[in-house]
Amino acid sequence: MEQIKKINLGSNGPLVSKLGLGCMRMSSVWGGQANDENESIATIHAALDNGINFLNTGDFYGSGHNELLVGKAIKDRRDQAFISVKFGAIFYNGQWLGLDLRPMAIKNFINYSLVRLGIDTIDLYQPCRMDNSVPVEDIIGTVADLIKEGKVRHLGVSEITAEQLRQANSVHPVTALEIGYSLADRQIESDLLPTAKELGIDVVAFANTAEGLLTGEMTAPLPAGSYHNHFTRFQGENLVRNLEKVEVLKTMAKEKGSTPAQLAIAWVNAQGDHIMPLVSMSRRSRLPENIHAMEIRFSLEEMNTLNTQFSPGAILGGTYLQR
Repeated sequence: MEQIKKINLGSNGPLVSKLGLGCMRMSSVWGGQANDENESIATIHAALDNGINFLNTGDFYGSGHNELLVGKAIKDRRDQAFISVKFGAIFYNGQWLGLDLRPMAIKNFINYSLVRLGIDTIDLYQPCRMDNSVPVEDIIGTVADLIKEGKVRHLGVSEITAEQLRQANSVHPVTALEIGYSLADRQIESDLLPTAKELGIDVVAFANTAEGLLTGEMTAPLPAGSYHNHFTRFQGENLVRNLEKVEVLKTMAKEKGSTPAQLAIAWVNAQGDHIMPLVSMSRRSRLPENIHAMEIRFSLEEMNTLNTQFSPGAILGGTYLQR
């Protein structure tokens, strides 16, 4: 496999891989079965071996299970890994209860994270979202204090508005913005992406395949038990129309000898050196295809086709990414 190229995360920021590894699916987040731990650890090791050093986790993934898992995987390899941690979400019995972004809670969260990860410093620490329950200045100011104490190296933010991003950056320089971004979810192009670029903040883009819509493997109707059924994008005529758009991606993928999922990742990668695709994996077998996706290039005609077929608003219905 090819070694992934490195980029600076943010203006003069740390050197990280252009492809990030999302570790969430290695744990049970919504009450489902966790993946095989040995395979998950082997996947992290294989990623590190191939130059993927950006590992993304959250203290609420599997109620701490994910951090413990990542901690086991990076033991004796700490210097090879860049650890990104999200905090603030509160779950109980697999159910989302809300956010706790109080300074007191943040100081509590980070101590548990450091113990579970088995490290002294978290490379990138970020609130998973903001809901106006606590002033932005208090949230960011607390992380800034943790940076001064040496418990955190860099400040990140996730799933926020352009206005909140400016507020956060005015309190302490933001290194990275984590946000959902794909051919099917381009709403951030109007204000959030330009704001991040203006401020010199790199984008860590997750949900590159739009929750599976762009993999080319989804068919209508979806199974009754699928979580996708909660969102209008995946319901009734919306899903039928959306899958018709995906046929364009499937045709192009066949012509290029790739998969639709690879093209979806490649499109995100092609949006600039300041944007990192963050791809969730829990099996080593997924690594080669996702690494290869980073090598795919589009002709001007191909890019125009994708941008036209998947123009902002072309995909019908809403999803959790459009809060």
